[in-house]
Amino acid sequence: MQPWPQNYDPLGNVFLSTLVAALPIVVMLGAIAWLEIKIHLAALLGLGVALAVALFAFHMPVDAALATAGYGAAYGLFPIGWIILNLIFLYQLTVDKGLFAVLRGSLAHLAPDPRVQLVLIAFSFGAFFEGAAGFGTPVAVTAAILMQLGFKPLQAAGLSLIANTAPVAYGALGTPIIALAGVTGLDVHTLSAMVGRQLPFFSLLVPFWVVWAFAGWRGMMGVWPACLTAGVSFAVPQFLVSNFHGPWLVDIIAAIVSMLAVVVLLKFWKPSDGWKPESVPGLEFGVPSPAASAPEETTSPTQNTALVRRAWVPWILLSVLVFIWGVPQVKQQLDAFSAPKFEMPRLHNTTVRVFPVVPKPTSEKPTKPEEAVFKLNWLSATGTGILAAAILAGLYMGFSCSELLRVYRRTLWTVRFSLITIAGMLAVGYVTKYSGTDATLGLALAQTGSLYPFFGTLLGWLGVALTGSDTASNVLFGSLQKITAEQTGISPVLMCAANSSGGVMGKMVDAQSIVVASTATNWYGHEGSILRYVFFHSIALAALVGILVYLQAYVPPFTGMVVK
Repeated sequence: MQPWPQNYDPLGNVFLSTLVAALPIVVMLGAIAWLEIKIHLAALLGLGVALAVALFAFHMPVDAALATAGYGAAYGLFPIGWIILNLIFLYQLTVDKGLFAVLRGSLAHLAPDPRVQLVLIAFSFGAFFEGAAGFGTPVAVTAAILMQLGFKPLQAAGLSLIANTAPVAYGALGTPIIALAGVTGLDVHTLSAMVGRQLPFFSLLVPFWVVWAFAGWRGMMGVWPACLTAGVSFAVPQFLVSNFHGPWLVDIIAAIVSMLAVVVLLKFWKPSDGWKPESVPGLEFGVPSPAASAPEETTSPTQNTALVRRAWVPWILLSVLVFIWGVPQVKQQLDAFSAPKFEMPRLHNTTVRVFPVVPKPTSEKPTKPEEAVFKLNWLSATGTGILAAAILAGLYMGFSCSELLRVYRRTLWTVRFSLITIAGMLAVGYVTKYSGTDATLGLALAQTGSLYPFFGTLLGWLGVALTGSDTASNVLFGSLQKITAEQTGISPVLMCAANSSGGVMGKMVDAQSIVVASTATNWYGHEGSILRYVFFHSIALAALVGILVYLQAYVPPFTGMVVK
């Protein structure tokens, strides 16, 4: 069968072809942003439009188009959906046994000053849950804790959103980076390393920024040692793990180091500037509500300590097993037992990218058709390591096998729409990739010329702001960023990483995160106030990421930071 060549101007008019190519993204994002359609339905709507554009405008063969959608959906469910399902399973087990409340209460008593609580809980502890679960969990957790510590609803919601930025690219055990590697074909370790040379600057900045947003400049300066300690102790592990291990454990390790560093600091230093927050009727800062306290059976310091240690065991198990699963030698051994590969029928080697997206073919280097091979490495998959951690943790917590199965069924039902969303988003991304519509958009975006590094970064911000997911933004725009970078002579690794790094700053203004924050703080109907509270911070931080990427693209010594 002769491969089908992509056509990047099927309508004979570059402007019209670009408009049509943009329809799937415009329809899907518009449905989310303006029509307020539920995101899983918007993803399915976007997939329908993407297929229609591929078939009727770009004349992609019907069987190849349908196979592409199935291929993308399969990748969305495995390995990405497999990670999410098992992470939420572990989280639910800790909630059911009351150990999550213990974990929350232990953090609530560590620091009496609300500014330090903000750094420790919203930034460091929130980053841990971003790394372990992601998908709204850190905002829900930290906003609820801050409310129980005396923060006003707007402050608890808005500050949790601002703090949940720098860790997002490595959230849910590196899911955004894994998805980005899947749609771009770039090495996951290379992308992890490049993002790890962008976000540590902001990991250092965000603790100062979030305290400034809460307490002003003078209030921030009163706790600068805590901000600096949290930022440096997060940024350094973030750089090291992302560059020398991979994306899976970046947030978890960095968050643990950051929390421990702040706790150690508090043993030798306390704020002494006399700063006082506004009083909150019915609550005092630094005094947790009963909901944040440990269960009643913790009647002595010894019992309290033992219970806190018990509450940390599931997350320690998660860190250890995922780290082991991430070791390349371990993966190779597990793959030796079972890792079947399936060439997607009607799609594998049936489409081919053409000039100017790829170099003109020569007799020595003919154009290679696009591969479509699905690897079912179920044993070495990160999600399997998480499932093993969850089962071991469940047995440790006293669950029977039947109870574990019951919680797992409940978890599967809980995340059903998330799985549909992920599958739909990946299907859209793969259809745009194999039909060539992403190439059409990339060629148009390349016209921004030398300013492309800045605006390409903001494209990632826009994707997350409208979809609510750095993973979804990477799937939608990752391949486009790669193509545009190649057209403009900029490193594709730099710009694909910039899509994820810029995207994290859009996390605080996306509708889903704002709804999660308003729900966690019991502040229904005030989502507009939360959006106004965080909007400036989101735009300003995204612009700073864009400036950094621009410097990395053109200005020494920043250019030396780009991973080759």
